[in-house]
Amino acid sequence: MDKPTSRRIWLCVKYYLWLCEARGQSPDTIRGKKAGLKKFARWCIAQRIYSADKIDLDLMDDYMAYLNCYRKALDGNPLCLAQKRNLLTFVKTFIEKLYMKELLSTNALQHIELPSKGRALPKALFSEIEIEKILSQSLLFGVLGLRDRAILETFYATGIRRTELMNLDIDDVDLTAHLLRVNRGKGNKDRIVPISKRTCEWITLYLGKIRINMASLSTGSALFLANNGRRYSANKLSEMVARYVKLAGHKRAGACHLFRHATATIMLDNGAELRHVQEMLGHANISTTQIYTHVSRSVLTSTYQRSHPSALSKSSFYL
Repeated sequence: MDKPTSRRIWLCVKYYLWLCEARGQSPDTIRGKKAGLKKFARWCIAQRIYSADKIDLDLMDDYMAYLNCYRKALDGNPLCLAQKRNLLTFVKTFIEKLYMKELLSTNALQHIELPSKGRALPKALFSEIEIEKILSQSLLFGVLGLRDRAILETFYATGIRRTELMNLDIDDVDLTAHLLRVNRGKGNKDRIVPISKRTCEWITLYLGKIRINMASLSTGSALFLANNGRRYSANKLSEMVARYVKLAGHKRAGACHLFRHATATIMLDNGAELRHVQEMLGHANISTTQIYTHVSRSVLTSTYQRSHPSALSKSSFYL
């Protein structure tokens, strides 16, 4: 894609997103940047700012004030610190890239002060009992339910991301050694993770009895097939998982990622080392994995009961 001849904000945004795609960034990453920059571009137009070279620190101060007052349409809640930081970071990296590509003479946002990132803990974690209840819902839906069970089991057994599961090929799973090669995911980094015998049995059933009847000329090597016989799309995969979460009686958003949260937390609860969980989830930085140590309840509770004087005390209010 050629450089835009105009510095009009939306033309520059389209060029920037094309550069992100050309660099191999994941569809989810590009989707997030597009939504964030679209919000910013609309706000700029409302302020009668149409050109990217008009974006400076003073304008960003006004945008920060707007984000602080913004309320989400869905529930009326304000944006959290991480959301505001992400929206500002999208603009910062957008301007930086335009400067690097010589579409702007200066990087006006080089010294912008971003709000503290904070530490958002995963919410609404599933317990082992809740996970098993969700998995059992698939047995109510016949043949397609068995396929869905294999998918749910894979999410739970490995903690992989939605895009990583979508991109799995048949050759990526070793049903004998109980290993799964996860590739083409975030950062385009491959890793090999263990996968449970139980999950391998569900995948074996799916491959032998179900996928063979769903496959077509357009199927290719995809492991999990949607109803149209092709590789799953992100939205369809989320809709399928969310349906089973709802059928199990839970009203929780982010169904696919909640399985990932549950995998990490349950492993830590059962004594897994943090670096092993990091490798399992494919986190580049261990600080991302450390978030789960703050929601791993059983280990902390056990340590507290063994070590805190109040917990060790024999005295009681009722005695």
